[in-house]
Amino acid sequence: MIRQSNAEKVTALYCRLSHDDELQGDSNSIINQKQILSDYAVKHGLSNYRFYVDDGISGTTFDREGFKNMISDVESGEVGTVIVKDMSRFGRDYLKVGYYTEIMFAEFDVHFIAINDGVDSEREDNDFTPIRNLFNEFYAKDTSRKIRAVWKANGNAGERIASVPVYGYKKDPLDPKHLIIDEEAAPIVHRIYQMCLSGMGPYQIAAVLSDEKVICPSYHINNIGMCRRTNLGKNPYGWNSSNVAEILERKDYLGHTTNFKCKRKSYKSHKVIKNPIEDQRIFYNTHEPIITQDEWDAVQKIRISKRRRNNSGKTNMFSGLLYCADCGGRLNYNYKEAKPAQS
Repeated sequence: MIRQSNAEKVTALYCRLSHDDELQGDSNSIINQKQILSDYAVKHGLSNYRFYVDDGISGTTFDREGFKNMISDVESGEVGTVIVKDMSRFGRDYLKVGYYTEIMFAEFDVHFIAINDGVDSEREDNDFTPIRNLFNEFYAKDTSRKIRAVWKANGNAGERIASVPVYGYKKDPLDPKHLIIDEEAAPIVHRIYQMCLSGMGPYQIAAVLSDEKVICPSYHINNIGMCRRTNLGKNPYGWNSSNVAEILERKDYLGHTTNFKCKRKSYKSHKVIKNPIEDQRIFYNTHEPIITQDEWDAVQKIRISKRRRNNSGKTNMFSGLLYCADCGGRLNYNYKEAKPAQS
């Protein structure tokens, strides 16, 4: 039974689908979820409903655009009822699911319903819900373990395991696991190496590319359909030193495939950690190179002795070349103008 006070507020109909869920057929599709939720809302007299959707997002993370928008509306007092198809659509982290459904929603007087699981926060028979949430998390953990096993086997066999091609390449239409030259981005990569060889650092290179309004890697990859991202930022020409430095250090441009460059500590953590060199696997001559070995070697020699600008905006001739005789650390030149003596 929906209370009258909540019926007057917005009813949030939340839908979520991950890439793993897509393998199970149409039962969990966004279209199917919307139909089930809207039918339920109309049947119970909830005409003022609003959809919140996350498509292709794992339930182990709560950093989802649709979910965050819904929670924001809950906190602002707009939402009186939240309805999901089942508890797994809400999330697969039983601790966080429990926090939202049993603590936060109660504090904001939000009525929570999971249709297929028979969960209704207005009833007193929800004792099994925490156990159901725990099983949903077990499912996510088991799925992650299986995917990681396949991913590791493919990576060790020399198959390129990165889902998004490195900037400068695109997927071969005839074989998506193989990379081919991206005619638009590859010349930019080669130019970045030439600018580095001419004495320019990542900051200077990024500034030139931004001023010339060259599309930055994330926007370019999104534009050619290699990856669909929602957090691209506002500036499509927003090159920075990190973009440039990463390009200058990738062996992919020599025509090699490097697997296991990074990792995550667990299926719950989405923070990416860089793997040490000894844990990476390099497979040589897997695709057409953009950079020659001589160009690569020359750039790496320059990168080892990075020449930083001092606070006057100039680069000292000895920058990157002098080291401390005691600790071996690189010495930095710091210039500061003397203040005029006061009489």
